[in-house]
Amino acid sequence: MKPPRFDKRIRIERPVRGQGLDAAGSGTWEPVAEMAAEVQDMLPSRGERMAEGITVTERPARVRVRYREDINATMRVLIGKNVRGDDGEPVWQTSRIAAIVSEPAELGRRQWSEFMVQQHSAPGNTA
Repeated sequence: MKPPRFDKRIRIERPVRGQGLDAAGSGTWEPVAEMAAEVQDMLPSRGERMAEGITVTERPARVRVRYREDINATMRVLIGKNVRGDDGEPVWQTSRIAAIVSEPAELGRRQWSEFMVQQHSAPGNTA
């Protein structure tokens, strides 16, 4: 098995429920880990489908990281990088947010974890 090229930075986040009776839909996300990863986009031809007459674009990708046991399909992945802020401190800059859509598979003997993510884009003009 060829070793992965960990050439991207990702942040994995888990959902946090809102509190109280009127908290429906007010949940937030909290970081689980930030790490190097290999992100492989899937072929574009499989990324579009029709839903009720509207073309919905999906951007599936395969993500491989060093082995972890604390990743599951309720989480999301932010693909991006750390940049320097005005004060010189590192600031996270997100280029893409994707939902984890498969439970991670163990590759090798606990060498790597691999899972699928999917980013959805709304149909129509978003500008």
